[in-house]
Amino acid sequence: MSLIKKRFEERLAAGRKVLIPYITAGDPRPEVTVSLMHNMVEAGADIIELGVPFSDPMAEGPVIQKAMERALEFDTSLSQVLDMVAEFRLSDTQTPIVVMGYLNPIEVMGYTEFAEKAASVGVDGVLTVDIPPEEAEAYINSLKNKGLDAIFLVAPTTNAQRMEQITHAGGGFVYYVSVKGVTGAGHLNTDEVSDKVEQIKAVSDLPVGVGFGIHDADSARRVADVSDAVVVGSAIVKRIEENAANSDKINTDVCNFIKELRAAIDS
Repeated sequence: MSLIKKRFEERLAAGRKVLIPYITAGDPRPEVTVSLMHNMVEAGADIIELGVPFSDPMAEGPVIQKAMERALEFDTSLSQVLDMVAEFRLSDTQTPIVVMGYLNPIEVMGYTEFAEKAASVGVDGVLTVDIPPEEAEAYINSLKNKGLDAIFLVAPTTNAQRMEQITHAGGGFVYYVSVKGVTGAGHLNTDEVSDKVEQIKAVSDLPVGVGFGIHDADSARRVADVSDAVVVGSAIVKRIEENAANSDKINTDVCNFIKELRAAIDS
């Protein structure tokens, strides 16, 4: 059983929804990332989504684009991101880690080498935004051969046939993009989210996490009411940006926010 599946089963069996915060690795400086990951777990994170900096992050809004630019100023690479996971694993072997990014860095490294390295350092799942399932057989097989979950996105515009194809190819959980747009954009309509989550669950046994439109405790609570997991990215990364010069302030503000999200979801 994958660590992601185990975490979902444990939390849902206990009547709790899963909280998945996102940060960009290397933002605002590489030395901040691992300590922030540990602090987020202490604050209530169940799974951590760790973004790989990329020069053309097409799915991201301006907040995460700027985060990737800050990380790339330090030449934060895919290999360095995996090194951060390895460092995190020295003292935390239980919190699932999902590496999120774009295909190009993985293509450069090579599917097999990437999967081997990711598995060896303790990555549990990989979410690659820009590879469709029908073109991902070699990619998916490389991950599965090393016990890694290939996580895919479902959009508000995804029809039932394609939804079934996406969920059949994926593992870990299904990531539902709650708004028609980039990260941090759009208005969250909980009724629409609820309808789509029901459609996904009709074709898949995978848990469903919802992200892209959650910016505060209230929206997190509303999404938790209709899904299995809440994914929060831009609202966290914005707090990192606002406190970029002060690592202690980053940890304090981000973790206080995660505690607010945790309390709202648990309520």
